[in-house]
Amino acid sequence: MADQPADKKFFENLSGAGKAIGVLTSGGDAQGMNAAVRAVVRMGIYVEAKVYFIYEGYQGMVDGGDNIVEVSWESVSSILQVGGTVIGSARCKEFRTREGRLKAAFNLIQRGITNLCVIGGDGSLTGANLFREEWSGLLEELAQSGKIEEEAVKKYVYLNIVGMVGSIDNDFCGTDMTIGTDSALHRIIEVVDAIMTTAQSHQRTFVLEVMGRHCGYLALVSALACGADWVFIPEYPPEEGWEDQMCVKLSENRARKKRLNIIIVAEGAIDSHNKSITSEKVKDLVVQQLGFDTRVTILGHVQRGGTPSAFDRILASRMGVEAVLALLEATADTPACVVSLSGNQAVRLPLMECVQMTQEVQKAMDERKFCEAVRLRGRSFENNLNTYKLLSHRKPDTELPKTNFNVAVLNVGAPAAGMNAAVRSAVRVGITEGHNMFAVIDGFEGFANGQIKEISWRDVGGWTGQGGSLLGTKRALPAKYLEKIADQMRTNNINALMVIGGFEAYLGLLELSAAREKYDEFCVPMVMVPATVSNNVPGSDFSIGADTALNTITDTCDRIKQSASGTKRRVFIIETMGGYCGYLANMGGLAAGADAAYIFEEKFDIRELQANVEHLTEKMKTSIQRGLVLRNENSNENYTTDFIYQLYSEEGKGVFDCRKNVLGHMQQGGAPSPFDRNFGTKISAKAIQWISKKLRETYRRDEGKVFANTEDSVCLLGMRRRNLLFQPVVELKDQADFVHRIPKEQWWLKLRPLMKILAKYKTSYDVSDSGQLEHVARHSPKEAETGAI
Repeated sequence: MADQPADKKFFENLSGAGKAIGVLTSGGDAQGMNAAVRAVVRMGIYVEAKVYFIYEGYQGMVDGGDNIVEVSWESVSSILQVGGTVIGSARCKEFRTREGRLKAAFNLIQRGITNLCVIGGDGSLTGANLFREEWSGLLEELAQSGKIEEEAVKKYVYLNIVGMVGSIDNDFCGTDMTIGTDSALHRIIEVVDAIMTTAQSHQRTFVLEVMGRHCGYLALVSALACGADWVFIPEYPPEEGWEDQMCVKLSENRARKKRLNIIIVAEGAIDSHNKSITSEKVKDLVVQQLGFDTRVTILGHVQRGGTPSAFDRILASRMGVEAVLALLEATADTPACVVSLSGNQAVRLPLMECVQMTQEVQKAMDERKFCEAVRLRGRSFENNLNTYKLLSHRKPDTELPKTNFNVAVLNVGAPAAGMNAAVRSAVRVGITEGHNMFAVIDGFEGFANGQIKEISWRDVGGWTGQGGSLLGTKRALPAKYLEKIADQMRTNNINALMVIGGFEAYLGLLELSAAREKYDEFCVPMVMVPATVSNNVPGSDFSIGADTALNTITDTCDRIKQSASGTKRRVFIIETMGGYCGYLANMGGLAAGADAAYIFEEKFDIRELQANVEHLTEKMKTSIQRGLVLRNENSNENYTTDFIYQLYSEEGKGVFDCRKNVLGHMQQGGAPSPFDRNFGTKISAKAIQWISKKLRETYRRDEGKVFANTEDSVCLLGMRRRNLLFQPVVELKDQADFVHRIPKEQWWLKLRPLMKILAKYKTSYDVSDSGQLEHVARHSPKEAETGAI
């Protein structure tokens, strides 16, 4: 193990020896709960603590007996890809009484459990906090009644609680995403995409009812992700007279030759008088006023089912490990905390602060303070709502401002799922801002050849759910076409440029920026939105398309692992895309439960390959008789996929056999995931608003033209930690490795030890970012918005 830097904090200094951790799931189930349970168990065992399953939630804790069982490493094998919760979840009235909590405390003390990891919603976590507050009193009562010794009261003097929020509704304040939300969005979008084809065939209107009794997150984000005509959510009821407004909009869309209408209703949707709006009521209204052929689809528990998405598996795994660290560091004075997500950072927040804020949202809705309810939901929710309002309804031309600026949009590099959603968003926000929007076909090469045309609001209808690049895209850079591109910009009077793409797009903007000295035509605001499956763009933690590719890899690995369940003793070597960037291999390994992932960023040699073979040989002696190894396509020029396959085959002879699989271009295809649709939509909207601001700032009235030649007028819009930031492309040069086309520093490398720990390797894990208990942020409406969905 390498020497540890003095200024870093490593978890090896935290020992769980002598500690016992209980893990339970409570309330409604959510996909990803099993990934969280697996991470808690394996991290707990890794730090030498005892870990116990508490079956059937609080009911199992009250009943005791076989409901509280010590578990081993193998106990959580093969549950990562399973939906729901394997340890069961149940509502428990008895735990709400002191008598019930007395029984629960007795059952925990019998096993020495004083650390609880609770995965559930706000009700479950509130119950856990009450239990913690009463703990010493409960123990004293048990001692007085002679059920436990006085010694036990002194030994188990306090109870530590750490919560993880498992809820498909995303209704818990303090976290951008709860475990299960992304998977529920996958289920909804799969249904919406399927319904769209049948609706178009018959020119139908579909009313979809999704879950969300008190929170409209699922309805709002799915409406944003599929371009729904109308959405009803509890936090933002429609204005008076909404019935007529909705019908006018639906009929206008039909008049524009749109063959289908999609209306999404959250099950808890209300009007401004707090009266329920049901899917049947909406259907009857459309039929009576417009006579449209209308159908209702209630998704129900489909949204809770199915396998967890890659996002939920990674989120839950990170949260589970963080929860164990929080328990190890807890003292008698540490308040019960909840592990949550802010941007791409794992944070710890006081549990009751989050619960209180969640309850404040409901109170604001009950008091009909709906703007307050939206604000309390957090920046991400508010940003989603504002973006939906911006994109869903086209104002009449008379109400639109007229800037006479021409803004061009083009895709550069390899196709990435979500590019079309980004283009749609850019075009519609641009039109709303009063610009004339132009689409460039086939990237810089098409630009040079004059393949440019004006694009309207209607032209981009239905683009959000389509994969690939409808504008066409090429890898060609602008350097050899500079004169022709300048000529086209002059001919079409292009005043600003938005480029959607990967590393080629970044290089392209650098070349255009450098060419400003020679060509005034390039002295216009330019912005880049990162879109590549490789996620290798400097200046951004995430790229459009990477989440879809990650889900493809994860789904494929699940099927491959399942194929080994019959044959046993089989190791699969899988090659992923990414160029020199190991993001897909590393995060795919974490999401699929791989034993190893070879990447370019972390050098490996023959000794490490041999150690991995030996590790798998030992694994085959247990009940888990299969292995999964991922390799990034350019991780090493000599240790190729074939070489690793042959090495494993030879060294594993007689113990296991090998198969290899190169995933190839299937990682670039397919319909975009909800995350990529939403991320692409929001980041593009923000990019166009920046362009509008820059155009106003750089317009020279006396000359009647735009002139922008400062470094900050050519920017990349990327997500950094918790915020979306505009960064001049020239300033990012120092952060890029141009030979290998990757950023010099990559946030996800910090998660690499996580995969190794969960695969039972001894490793060093930097937890310098952990351990700080933060407070729930109450933001003002004007604060910068995060890019998290």
